[in-house]
Amino acid sequence: MFFEGHDGTRLWYEEYGQGEPLVFVSSAMLTTDMWEYQIPYFVAQGFRCIALDRRGHGRSDRPSGGYDTDATSEDLAALLDHLGLDGVTLIGHSLGGAEVARYLARHGSGRVRRAAFLAATLPFMKWTEDNPAGLPEAAFEESMALLRTDRPRWMARQAQIFFATHLGNDVHPLMVDFTIQQVMSCTPFATQQVQQAVFHTDHRAGLPEIDVPTLVVHGAADFSAPIDVTGRRTAELIPGAVYKEYPDAGHGLYASHHARLNADLLEFIKD
Repeated sequence: MFFEGHDGTRLWYEEYGQGEPLVFVSSAMLTTDMWEYQIPYFVAQGFRCIALDRRGHGRSDRPSGGYDTDATSEDLAALLDHLGLDGVTLIGHSLGGAEVARYLARHGSGRVRRAAFLAATLPFMKWTEDNPAGLPEAAFEESMALLRTDRPRWMARQAQIFFATHLGNDVHPLMVDFTIQQVMSCTPFATQQVQQAVFHTDHRAGLPEIDVPTLVVHGAADFSAPIDVTGRRTAELIPGAVYKEYPDAGHGLYASHHARLNADLLEFIKD
């Protein structure tokens, strides 16, 4: 199904089940299909599950602008308005978590009951003098150079460590291939734009203002969003956050650790 984003862009969303609404916000370059272990599970638990394809991703339209986190968080706001949702649990993975944080910073928690940040690229990825835990911009630009010149090779390199299978995580090769297919379906322009948003957007000011129950889940083996840069600092900044750390999980914990993650999400929601 389609709805209009904040600027009229036609965006795809899916919804299943009935009950209290859970809105899943996908990672950069991934689509609603990434939630195959979560949406059927939570529908069976009696929840209404909703997910959207970000602009330039999946079945959504492919405009030439609007990929900064302010704009994509407004698309999330447009979805909540379109469906008239209240009492929502927002569940964001990676960039999706950053968009949830930016939505709360811009719109407050009037429609939101709770939030879950899964391997989120928060609070600020880039090294600056006042953010010494961040990553060097030179390393980011080196990665972007490969992305611009050889996108398939860049994707394949990321996929090798996305699920931390080298630590024994049981992720079938078809799931790895399916993830690459989703990522490659994202437009080259959108891919570059959302990577810029991931690295350059500073969320530090907004996180201490979050006033709803919050769950932060992160893998200690996350190469894409290193835990000392992201998860641990995010949990420290959000008042009263519940923090769960998975020692052997990489960035793709929604698949590699789906049983544990679903149980932790369900416990958090039912609390």
